[in-house]
Amino acid sequence: MGLASDLSYEFPRANWFQRAVKAFAGTRPGAWLFSKVLRHLDDLVQKLTRGRTTVPELLAGLPVLDVTTTGRKSGQARTSHLISIPIDGALALIGTNFGQPATPSWVLNLEAEPMATVRYRDRTASVTARPASEAEFAQVLASSGPIYAGYRKYQQRIEDRRKLRIFVLEPV
Repeated sequence: MGLASDLSYEFPRANWFQRAVKAFAGTRPGAWLFSKVLRHLDDLVQKLTRGRTTVPELLAGLPVLDVTTTGRKSGQARTSHLISIPIDGALALIGTNFGQPATPSWVLNLEAEPMATVRYRDRTASVTARPASEAEFAQVLASSGPIYAGYRKYQQRIEDRRKLRIFVLEPV
């Protein structure tokens, strides 16, 4: 048991179209495009479907975990739509930001305040996010490859620009 099973967070088998979208998303143009439009499209699709599905789930077969953090500057609740990697029953988040140069805001928010709320479909949990240990870091990266190969490409793009952060989510 663990957070992944508590939320029923799992990866369905991707069809040929979803595998093609994943491949495109891992390219520089695809990553750039999705970094600019995915959040807005996902907000719309989640609103229209009342949280039953997401753009990454439809287009790439990737389940989306909604992670609500506290804004480090504003103090306001901020929700990010993220793909999570299951490891040993827990869930981990990788701060790649589609391989873009900037560190994602949700990463900075979790560093400032590790308490967060996660939601997957109709299930919600309060969690604490902690930096992955070296062993967990390696395990998350290894586990992420079969789920979405774009993570490796994103990591290569940012390795000289900024530090990649990975968080393990633990139920409160």
